[in-house]
Amino acid sequence: MSNFANWISPELLRTLGWTLLHFLWQGAGLAALFAVTTAVCRSAPTRYALAVGALVLMMVSPVITFTWLRRQANPAVWTGAAGVSTGAGTSAQNVTALSSSRAPAAESRSVQPMAMLWLVEAWFLGVLLLSLRTAGGLFLIERMRRKEIKPVGGELFERCVALQRRMGLDRVIQYCECHQLDAPAVLGWFRPVVLLPVRALTGLTEDQIKAVIAHELAHIRRLDCFVNLFQIATETLLFYHPAVWWMSQRVRAERENCCDDEAIAICGDAVNYARALTLMEEWRTAPALMMAANRSPLAERVVRLLEWDGTAGRIGVAGLTGSFLCLLGALLAGNAFLGVAHAALGAGVSPKQEQGSSSVMVVRPEASSAKERTAEAAKPSGSAEAKAQTNKEKDQKRASEEQNKKESYLDAMEAAGFKNLTVDELISMKIQGVTPAYVKEVRQLGFEPTPDELVGMRVQGITPEYIREMRKFDANLNIDELMGMKVQGVTPEYIREFHELGLQPSADDLIGLKVQGVTSNYVKEMRATGLKPNNDELIGMKVQGITPEYVKSMQAAGFKDLDCDELISAKVQGITPEFIERARKHGFQNLTLDKLMALKNADIL
Repeated sequence: MSNFANWISPELLRTLGWTLLHFLWQGAGLAALFAVTTAVCRSAPTRYALAVGALVLMMVSPVITFTWLRRQANPAVWTGAAGVSTGAGTSAQNVTALSSSRAPAAESRSVQPMAMLWLVEAWFLGVLLLSLRTAGGLFLIERMRRKEIKPVGGELFERCVALQRRMGLDRVIQYCECHQLDAPAVLGWFRPVVLLPVRALTGLTEDQIKAVIAHELAHIRRLDCFVNLFQIATETLLFYHPAVWWMSQRVRAERENCCDDEAIAICGDAVNYARALTLMEEWRTAPALMMAANRSPLAERVVRLLEWDGTAGRIGVAGLTGSFLCLLGALLAGNAFLGVAHAALGAGVSPKQEQGSSSVMVVRPEASSAKERTAEAAKPSGSAEAKAQTNKEKDQKRASEEQNKKESYLDAMEAAGFKNLTVDELISMKIQGVTPAYVKEVRQLGFEPTPDELVGMRVQGITPEYIREMRKFDANLNIDELMGMKVQGVTPEYIREFHELGLQPSADDLIGLKVQGVTSNYVKEMRATGLKPNNDELIGMKVQGITPEYVKSMQAAGFKDLDCDELISAKVQGITPEFIERARKHGFQNLTLDKLMALKNADIL
């Protein structure tokens, strides 16, 4: 980098440096203009188009600025009757004025190139580092393509191809499995490959898999891979401006929203798709150069998919005002930069041009004229202003109506007593179908559930009817016991069968009985052998694998008076009718259960 100044001329170096500085206010202005434009726009495709357009303008504006500054570095020279002086006095005055101004101009020329050199060197180093990062990402993707993927099975491939035809895609697309990723993704520009991770294939339902594949196919159909490549180039060249990264992030977010819309149009179930996104967000590992279905902030996408955005209307006016002020500030900064840049470039005129200027008038654009032109361009006509105001009022009215509609869920939940819910709690409750009516019914039954308990109850399918039926058998059931019984499949009919047999199992007993597979038929068969087991004994016998046949065989072997605990001990020790028969053949008589267990432990037989 020490010889960097030898690569380009000082004039080109100075122009490039001023171009980079000018982009500071240009990038801020374009970002603010985008924010103002999209403040009243809710359509994802429109917002995406505006974001891409703003990013293109960010890429083009330095080129235009560089060209303009190059022309300013070589100002045109006009001669006219008013500008030509043949008098010796005028020439002398010009020579005196020029000689007095050369010292500060020379000093400015000596300091300015050094500052511009460091600026351009820092910019070039940043571009180089980001280019290396991009090259490394491409290397990793190519390695993944060659070594870590394999074609999907025939049945899944047929479903993918059918979905591809339904979306109107006639390109050749590969469908592969990948263990490295945790969410479906697309790689490749001219030969696209849809990667379907094994974890997603096993952890999502068939409809959810269909939706996320449709999301990836939407990326291919929209040629998003090429836009993503353009974004990477823009981020690399203009890396030093935060507005570029913010704008690129908005492009990616709106791109995911557009593909989400297409996925929902295919699967037709926004809630189910939102659940898939929630799961994949927990698995999220995808290289930046790929486009995965779980990209972009989860909460923002889920809120949008569920058409619930209670805070959008509240911050719309503040965001619009802030964006407008930022745009105004960028324009003022641009005006100041233009004046400074012009003065700096003017100071770089060669000595020959200075000597020649003693006999001619050099006409340069004044800073005031640039300011006037900027103000003229920024000032709208009366009719356009009135039309824009009318459209703004209509959009605000429409946004207000949508806000009232979308806030109904939040207002209803606040009315139900949940006034300090977090965004995650609201999203979870909405996804799982926790409605204000459901909360009201549960509370009428005497419960005061927390948001997490409500979500758990809905996940397990606990309805008010289920609670009423279960409370007929036990009026003191709590939420944890209800969820535990629901998880294990304890139904009112299951409890009723035990009650008809004279048993009164508690909630924990019922869960244990159900887990071990104890049925009313099992109880009846055990009672038919003469046993009268209680709840704990039933669970213990079932755990040890004691069947009615085992009890009958032990009774046939002469042990007719064994109770449940003794049968459990015998089974644990491995006492079988065959062992008893073998002991008797060896001459052991008058055997008791204790003697049999002693023989078994001594390993004599």
